[in-house]
Amino acid sequence: MRKHGLAVVGICAMLLVGTACSDTEAGGSPSSPGATASSGTPSASTSHGPSESPSQEPAAASVSVVPAKGASSVRPDTPVTVKTSVGTLTAVTLKDDDGDAVAGSFNADKNQWTSVPQLEPGAAYTLTGSAEGTDGAVVPIKSTFRTLKATKNLKASVAPLNGETVGVAMPIQIYWNNPVTDRAAVEKRLKVTTSVPVDGSWHWMSSKQVNYRPKNYWPAGTKVTVDIGTQGVNAGKGVWGSAGREISFSIGKSVVTKVDVKKHKMYVTINGKLARTIPITAGKSGFTTRSGAKVIMEKYPTKRMDARTVGIQPGDPEYYDIHDVKWAQRVTSSGEFMHGAPWSSGSQGTENVSHGCVGMSLANGQWYFQQTLRGAPVIVTGTTRTMEPGNGWTDWNMTWAAYKAGSALS
Repeated sequence: MRKHGLAVVGICAMLLVGTACSDTEAGGSPSSPGATASSGTPSASTSHGPSESPSQEPAAASVSVVPAKGASSVRPDTPVTVKTSVGTLTAVTLKDDDGDAVAGSFNADKNQWTSVPQLEPGAAYTLTGSAEGTDGAVVPIKSTFRTLKATKNLKASVAPLNGETVGVAMPIQIYWNNPVTDRAAVEKRLKVTTSVPVDGSWHWMSSKQVNYRPKNYWPAGTKVTVDIGTQGVNAGKGVWGSAGREISFSIGKSVVTKVDVKKHKMYVTINGKLARTIPITAGKSGFTTRSGAKVIMEKYPTKRMDARTVGIQPGDPEYYDIHDVKWAQRVTSSGEFMHGAPWSSGSQGTENVSHGCVGMSLANGQWYFQQTLRGAPVIVTGTTRTMEPGNGWTDWNMTWAAYKAGSALS
């Protein structure tokens, strides 16, 4: 009888060992692309009926991966998840077909890993890793899938440039290569980080441009990082983000210029202190300089200025073609500049004789050019002609309330 009893115990032990076995590869092949694939089955000893507590017997890891192994046309904005119902995940890596890893994180119990929802459209992905069951056995994980192909890809061009030092009024400008229909989805993927606290907002200029500016001018010396995390975002109408990017730039010293057209004077304040008052001439009748908040867009030590670019043709009494205009700084898209103008020295400080530009002496023009950065503000007053929206970097002509209302998330 004793030998018989030992035989029964041996058979039971063999059965328990058998139920702890598991497949070594996660995935499976469900028919639905989004279905869950399991690497094995839980131990049969984990349940003994509704009235009993779960067994604490060791069991193999039971892994599931979404999307399923072999899935195709997976949405790029879908997070990849790996779970084990038994034990813990010991390693998970997700890479695209270029070998670039996708970021992801484990939960507190380390029984689930979730990727960021930023996959590249039309790409193949390979997931590898391992899980350890309560039985101590390590189960390898491997799965592959493909994302859907985009009808059109979304890419960004950015100003300022990476590493640039700019003025205190510089707006962040993102230009998209294709129209954005779902602006909120895209804006959620945009992040601005500053070295000091700054209250700012995005504002959609159009379906192909979104800008960011602070409530007040950037504090001098601020370090700014822009994270355009739009890879995998659904921008609408078949447009998917194909890549993300990050740029960093710095804010230089504060140079704020105020131009009083009626008084024919320009006041330059540097870091809060008036540095120089400069006699100027502005636009004459028929070429009135626009009043409003402008931003220096481009800087040229020497610039050719041909009146044909603003619609004045040779033969017209107002035509001009000056090949060597010194210290030219553009403030509107339509052609207004701040520059040295030795030909109008007799009028500077007394009357307006230009075709819309703000002219000054060569010495003052050079000094001013050396103080400013791209992105420095120029506030013009004294005329009834005002800035048109989009004629340059016109973000500062809107009230803060109006600017914030242009956010898709406001």
